[in-house]
Amino acid sequence: MSTEYKQAIESAVQEGKLSTDSAENVGRLMRESNSEPRVGESVRELVRAGEWGELNDRFFRTLAFGTGGLRGRTIGKVVTKAEMGNPTPLGRPEFPAVGTNCMNEGNVARATQGLVNYLKKSFPGQAPRVVFAHDTRFFSREFAELAARTVAAAGGTAYLFESDRSTPELSFAVRYLGAQAGVEVTASHNPSHDNGYKAYFSDGAQIVEPHASGIIREVEAVKEPNLNPQPQGEGKVESIGVEVDEQYLLGLRELILEEEVLRREGKTLKVVFSPLHGTGVRIVPTVLARAGVDVLLVKEQEKGDGRFPTVKSPNPENGEALAMGIELAKKEKGDMVLATDPDGDRMGVALRNRAGEYELITGNQIGSLLAAYRIDRMRAKGWIQPGQEKSCCLIKTFVTTDLQKEIAGSVGMKCVETLTGFKYIGEKLGIYEKQAGGRGGMGAEEWRKRRIEKSTFFVFGGEESYGYSGGDFVRDKDANGAVLMFVEAAAWAKSQGRNLLEEMDEIYRKHGLYLEKLGTLEMPGAEGAREIARAVESYQSRPPKEWGGRKVIGVIDFEKGCHRDVEGQEIPKERMLIFDLGEGFRVAVRASGTEPKMKCYFFGKRKVGATEDLGRAKQELAGELDELWSWTRADAEKRAKGDLR
Repeated sequence: MSTEYKQAIESAVQEGKLSTDSAENVGRLMRESNSEPRVGESVRELVRAGEWGELNDRFFRTLAFGTGGLRGRTIGKVVTKAEMGNPTPLGRPEFPAVGTNCMNEGNVARATQGLVNYLKKSFPGQAPRVVFAHDTRFFSREFAELAARTVAAAGGTAYLFESDRSTPELSFAVRYLGAQAGVEVTASHNPSHDNGYKAYFSDGAQIVEPHASGIIREVEAVKEPNLNPQPQGEGKVESIGVEVDEQYLLGLRELILEEEVLRREGKTLKVVFSPLHGTGVRIVPTVLARAGVDVLLVKEQEKGDGRFPTVKSPNPENGEALAMGIELAKKEKGDMVLATDPDGDRMGVALRNRAGEYELITGNQIGSLLAAYRIDRMRAKGWIQPGQEKSCCLIKTFVTTDLQKEIAGSVGMKCVETLTGFKYIGEKLGIYEKQAGGRGGMGAEEWRKRRIEKSTFFVFGGEESYGYSGGDFVRDKDANGAVLMFVEAAAWAKSQGRNLLEEMDEIYRKHGLYLEKLGTLEMPGAEGAREIARAVESYQSRPPKEWGGRKVIGVIDFEKGCHRDVEGQEIPKERMLIFDLGEGFRVAVRASGTEPKMKCYFFGKRKVGATEDLGRAKQELAGELDELWSWTRADAEKRAKGDLR
């Protein structure tokens, strides 16, 4: 870097416009990237323009390989001319954003080389075998190909899907192909400017300890990743596709409980589906068609498109993302609208009520409907015999509704709770499989019986953030399977003369009215990261004695002490706090692991009688949660700024 630019950067540091860490990372990257002119040109362009905020966001840290992998911006807020190059037909810059904190070739190569180095130590004497898949985001294909070549350059075999595929299919493929690890290039439901890198171990689940720390150490040890790797020795990149699709589809068929009802009533159901420009279109229409269900596709959102041009955010948690599907449903008098996110692990739902209007239901409600339905039908069909409930389980995260715990407990079934992140549910499934001795070539019925007799039979699992699983052949949340399970539950309700909104109300009357609310404080960039950390730490060090007018009667701090689940397994430490406000009310506070947000989860409960006005009860309870969030938002913003006066 020329003296002129060094002086400009030094002056910016002295004036407080650029952090010291950012300046150091800029200098290091410039020294390491002499062979790549666009890196230096992008930095110089930003310096000339005085874009110090952009430089801080891009360089205030090195993008950390966390326990789930990588996630960050792949397109900067300010796109340089060097990055824009020759734009693609969709307007995407030719090159990803330059920066140590950006999702780009350097960080992808570094992460993959670290993963490969760990696999060599974990599987001595074996060449690495890794499966790679990707979603429809910008640069996803390029990143997946680079990562696959990195494995081949280490003398290993990289299995690379020939086109975009969902995260749950990647999880399935790792075990089906006997690989040591897997990677999905995706940022899930994040905005279009982001991308990411989800890492999975040989059990098909996202990495957990001790592997997580081991891989992180190896990644951090890689200083100069190879950006142009070539196969060495017996190393190769092997294309995969249709064969794995078919085996995955066979696994999804095992989720069906009432096949005859699904085929009969499914013909009369009108299901509107949108993949939101993502991977869901690869599997969902096929699996429903094979079950005898016709699908109305939202054509405008059918094609993969990294811009996600028809939505503000490709997140099925947001009602806006389902708006186009609801419009189609209104025209066609559809019974439901289902949407999946870009990498096919989350599912959102809108249901038509008796008045012909469409109601969005929450992730907690979707999960509760599926849990109640699957427990009921498995017991009715004799899959779970009287007295066997204690050998079965439902798994949910701590921040998922307690209604599901109540549903499981009402029939004597245990409910296992985990930290946020489906990797912990996946870890449990691996434990149960080992306890049962492994499936081998067993059919679904024999495998179910073996788990009930020798281990624990997993009935259903999910998290409030619209992720669900009904089988152990996938070790992550699976929107493809969730669509199939949900359509079946709707078909069963229709056979009984009801719809799923009415089923939900019956669940409330039977088990109690449980409502939840999620409040998020978004704090992007370098300063935002500091504010999030400051706010969460303050709740830990200086917890409020009262919360929105309610007395705090207890606090669980998952970062301190030893906490165990109902099976006696120690829960990993995490900076998450749960405040008990009494009378069924509680609040959980944590920093998001994948987005620049602090998340606050609110839970409320009240009993409702058989003749009580349920609509009014919902309105009143929702109002109480809204008031708690209003108080929390103001309090959290003060804590983020360090103002606790």
